[in-house]
Amino acid sequence: QVQLVESGGGLVQVGGSLRLSCAASGFTFSRYRMSWYRQAPGKERELVAGITSAGGSTSYGDSVKGRFTISRDNAKNTVYLQMNSLKLEDTAVYYCNAHFTFVDYWGQGTQVTVSS
Repeated sequence: QVQLVESGGGLVQVGGSLRLSCAASGFTFSRYRMSWYRQAPGKERELVAGITSAGGSTSYGDSVKGRFTISRDNAKNTVYLQMNSLKLEDTAVYYCNAHFTFVDYWGQGTQVTVSS
């Protein structure tokens, strides 16, 4: 069955870094656009970063531009999110998303907490 399993979340201090991973299985990963979303308590889910199926193009939310980098390894069916210069407002549950035409798959999320 389809699975998206996020890992790499945790507690980090302001200014620190984390690398999230999302391992995919059960579908043809290389056909799907992959994205990271996040949702903070009391807020709507927001798009953090996206990457096209072949990895040739990326996009970022304004709040993370210049600090976060999305990448993928289609040979390993994995997408990554490198997060640098973390801020308190980056605290959220981070979700991996796979999108192709009318299909969307979601992971269970991984908590990222940035502390001062």
